[in-house]
Amino acid sequence: MRTRPTLSWTPTEDLPPGTTDPRPVADALRAGGVLVLSGAGLSTESGIPDYRGERGSLRRHTPMTYQEFTASAQARRRYWARSHLGWRTFGRARPNAGHRAVTAFERHGLLAGVITQNVDGLHQAAGSADVVELHGSLDRVVCLSCGTSGSRRDLARRLEEANAGFEPVAARLNPDGDADLTDEQVGDFSVVPCARCGGVLKPDVVFFGETVPAGRVERCRDLVDGATSLLVLGSSLTVMSGLRFVRQAAQAGKPVLIVNRDPTRGDRHAVTRVALPLGTALTALADHLAVPVDGSGAT
Repeated sequence: MRTRPTLSWTPTEDLPPGTTDPRPVADALRAGGVLVLSGAGLSTESGIPDYRGERGSLRRHTPMTYQEFTASAQARRRYWARSHLGWRTFGRARPNAGHRAVTAFERHGLLAGVITQNVDGLHQAAGSADVVELHGSLDRVVCLSCGTSGSRRDLARRLEEANAGFEPVAARLNPDGDADLTDEQVGDFSVVPCARCGGVLKPDVVFFGETVPAGRVERCRDLVDGATSLLVLGSSLTVMSGLRFVRQAAQAGKPVLIVNRDPTRGDRHAVTRVALPLGTALTALADHLAVPVDGSGAT
């Protein structure tokens, strides 16, 4: 039986209300040295749902955990069937206005870097160059036995060949690229092994219940140390992997600014939370700062 990871957060204190005034964020960007920390909410306008918003996937979907994936062949079958189907849509997602605005801020020298909790690669697709993928990326796979890394597109081709005729219709797509399928739809889906050693393949992402690599965490901490301020975009900051950087910035006396429609676990550390849709808010900020935004979203 699948158990739900501890992923929810309920405010236990009165939090400062959100605002629709983006001027403090504009002032921080104008000063430069801003470190962006982005979450799933930034990609919702690209057709990828978030986890905890009004229609967040956690209301109906329990993400795969590392412990379940490594312990159960049937869990891996279910995961790869659902993820293989989801990849067909997930892999076609394109950057939205929010991603393009972040890229524009970077190109104009306003940012100290970007840390993303997302695994969709959309910051890079929009043209951002200095991105730390805190939780990895779905476009790569890694063997748990020999450590060989490979392309998700190559794996998708192998899975297509091993599962000819696999064409179920998914009810929904989730932020981790996992499509909602029933056990009947999963059926006897064939999971392919590592082409080098025959070991178990895993997407090169940090599953719930798995630890972010220490070197990656230290790189992010160094970015916080070198930044003037921290700008959180589209994250509830429920899990510690992102919240720790908010706490680090606040403890160092660096302004924390949040753009997220709903309250977050980091609000008490922030000087402001702008409660506006991200695409709208970031495009308005770019206009206010006279920073042109490329509208193509081309890769």
